[in-house]
Amino acid sequence: MSLYSSLQQSATLLVLEVHFLVFLLLHVFYQSSSLAMAKSSFQLDHPLERRQAESSRIREKYPDRIPVIVEKAERSDIPDIDKKKYLVPADLTVGQFVYVVRKRIKLGAEKAIFVFVKNTLPPTAAMMSGIYEENKDEDGFLYMTYSGENTFGGGCI
Repeated sequence: MSLYSSLQQSATLLVLEVHFLVFLLLHVFYQSSSLAMAKSSFQLDHPLERRQAESSRIREKYPDRIPVIVEKAERSDIPDIDKKKYLVPADLTVGQFVYVVRKRIKLGAEKAIFVFVKNTLPPTAAMMSGIYEENKDEDGFLYMTYSGENTFGGGCI
């Protein structure tokens, strides 16, 4: 191998490493800004202590149910949902709950809907109880966002 081709190969590797580092930095920035995303309107409308008391009361009264807040993603063109608070059976799958959400927003079968938990698509076969335990907010509610498109790029939990 000549010196020229060796230098060319090294330069190519360096460029690839720089591109990879830029990608990683952008990914970290995106993740940190996503995690520091704006609070839901439910969180803004109700103080933390009140939300904590409500979720505790719900969990005591209905131990087999999960308190879930469902809101539309900010820039989604999908219809608004008529109800934000749900008491979901713990043994319901995410897919079954998505069906409930579809019905509440009266979404046609030809339209896609994506449901996110912390900007991530949960597996449709996952039990809501598992999603709740892994992702519940400090107030005791599970927050889910829906959109008519895969707004956040399709990462999975």
